[in-house]
Amino acid sequence: MLDLRQYTCLGAALRDALDRFASEICLIEADRDREKVRLTYSDFKETALPLTRALEDADFDPGDRAAIIMTNQSKWLISAYSIFYCGGILVPLDYKLTAHEHLQLLAHSKAKVLFVEYHLWRAITQAPDFHAIKTKIVLVTEVPLGADLAGAFRWEDFKRKGAPDFVMRQKDDVACIVYSSGTAGRPKGCVLTHENYLEQCRSLTAWYPFWPGVRYLSILPTNHAIDFMVGFIGPFVCGACVVHLRTLRPDFVRDAFVRYRITYVSLVPMILKNLERGLRAKFDELPAWKRFFLNRMIAINKLLTRRRPKVRLSRTLLGGVHRGFGGELLALITGGAFMEPSTMQFFYDLGIPVVNGYGLTEAGTALTLNDLKPFRADTVGKPLPGVELRILNPDGEGIGEVAARSKTIMSHYLDDAELTLETIVDGWLLTGDLGRFDGRGHLQLFGRKKNMIVTEGGKNIYPEDIETAFDGLPVKEYCIFAANYVWPQKELAHEMLLLVLRLDQNQQFDSKLLAEIDSRNRTLPDFKRVGAYLIWGRDFPRTASMKIKRQILAEEIGKTGERKAAVTL
Repeated sequence: MLDLRQYTCLGAALRDALDRFASEICLIEADRDREKVRLTYSDFKETALPLTRALEDADFDPGDRAAIIMTNQSKWLISAYSIFYCGGILVPLDYKLTAHEHLQLLAHSKAKVLFVEYHLWRAITQAPDFHAIKTKIVLVTEVPLGADLAGAFRWEDFKRKGAPDFVMRQKDDVACIVYSSGTAGRPKGCVLTHENYLEQCRSLTAWYPFWPGVRYLSILPTNHAIDFMVGFIGPFVCGACVVHLRTLRPDFVRDAFVRYRITYVSLVPMILKNLERGLRAKFDELPAWKRFFLNRMIAINKLLTRRRPKVRLSRTLLGGVHRGFGGELLALITGGAFMEPSTMQFFYDLGIPVVNGYGLTEAGTALTLNDLKPFRADTVGKPLPGVELRILNPDGEGIGEVAARSKTIMSHYLDDAELTLETIVDGWLLTGDLGRFDGRGHLQLFGRKKNMIVTEGGKNIYPEDIETAFDGLPVKEYCIFAANYVWPQKELAHEMLLLVLRLDQNQQFDSKLLAEIDSRNRTLPDFKRVGAYLIWGRDFPRTASMKIKRQILAEEIGKTGERKAAVTL
C-alpha cells in the first residue's frame, strides 16, 4: 500500500494509487446477475479526468463544496475523486432521505455542485421548496432519453478534453462535511479534514490491511462513514477491488460472495442477523447424520481457534460453509448499533470472524476494533492505533461517558460553534455513550447518555427530528425522547422512542387521540416510529425563548420512576 505518512491530502494519495496500481481491477459494478462495469485503476483515471476538467472549466474552485446523492455505484467514487482532484470539499448525503431533507442539507452545506441519480433528482425537482435551491451545477446520472432535467446536465456528457490541474491540499484543510442526523432538528454537519481521513486509513489498515487481489463487497451506502473508508479510500490506496451491487436482494448478495470471491464486507447488525437466520435454517434442514457431523466439525473448529482465527483450518473443517461465502472471506465487519454477542460467536465458531467496532461520525469512522487477539464477542474491541479513550466520572461499576482524543476527530460542526464547544472539550470528543474498560483493555458499551438511538440498520435517530411528524397533534405540548435517555438502563439492546404528552386542561386521553398518534406514527419509516407514549401531568420547563428544556424535563420524568406508566403503541 501507499505510505500515507507522505501525503497531505486524499486527492494526492488517490492520484498516486491510480498510477501505481494501473493494471489492477479497482471497481466492479453488478446489477442482479449482470455485470455492468469493470474498471482497472487506469480505466478509472481515464473516466475521471475529463469530468474533473469539466468541473475546473465550470469554475469549481478549491474549497468549493460538492454533494453526492447516489446509491452504490462506480460513478459515486469517480465523482468523489474528481472533487478531491480539484481541491473541493465532498458532501456525501444519504440517498434514503426525503427530497425536502436533501434540499435542506444542500442549503445548509452551501454545495455549489450536486452529483445525483435521475430518480432522486426528479423527486427533488417536484418538492414544494425546489424553487429555493441555490446549487449552481447539477450532474444527473442514468437519465432516460428526452427527460426534462430542469436545468441540470447529464453526468455522462459533462466532460472536457485536456489535462486538469491537480490542486494540492494541506492536512488541516477540509475534506468532507458529513451529516450525522436529519434536518428537522439541528443539522449536524461534521467537518472532517484530510488528516482525519489519512490517519483513520493508516490505523485501520495497520490491523486489517488490503492488497491487490482483495475484493471488498460494498453493501452499506457509500455515504456511510464505514463504507466511505473501507469501501473506497482503504481499498484504493492499497490496490484492492471494490464490488458494488445495484440490488440488496439476499439471493443476489449471496451470489456475489461466490462469484467475486469476496474477502471483506461491512454489514449492519440487521443484515448479519438475517444471514445467521438463513444459515441456521439451512442447518436445520440437514439430515440427522449430516447435522451431527456438522456439529462435530463446529465443535472442533471452536476448540482449535479459541485463541485466534485459523482460516485455512476452518476452511478445511467447514468447507461447505466457507464455499457458500466464496471460499476467500476473511472477516465480516460490523459496528454502530448493538450486536448480540451470540450472533458474533455463531459466525466465529464457523471460522468467519466478525470484526466488531465502535465509532461515530464525529470521529471519522472507528475508535475501537476487535483485533481478534483473541476474539471477544462481549466488547467492541480495543482503541485503534493513535486513539486515546477515557471514561469520565465512572460510577462504582467503572461505567461512565466515553471520551476520545485522536487525529481522526472532526474539526468542528459546520456553522455551529455552540454545539462544537459542547461536544469537543479540551481536545476530547464527548461521545455521549456509556462504557468501561475490562481488565484487558477492551471497551464495553452499556447505553447512551445522549438523547439518541441507533437502529439495527445502523442509523442514528435523533428524537428531535421525529417531532415534525406530530405537528398539530391536538394536545397542549409534546416531546420525544429516547427511552433510555429518560430512564438509563445501561444497555444498548431494545432501544425505543418515547412520546411524552401534556394534555390541555380537562382534556382526556381517548381512542380518537390514540388513533391520531397511531396514524402519524405510521407515516414514518419503521425505524423512526415511536414505541410508547407517556401522559405527563405538568407543563414542560421552557427557556425564555420558549424552547423546551429537554434535559431538565427528562430528569423530572426519570426521577418519578414512571417507566411503567409508559404505554406501548
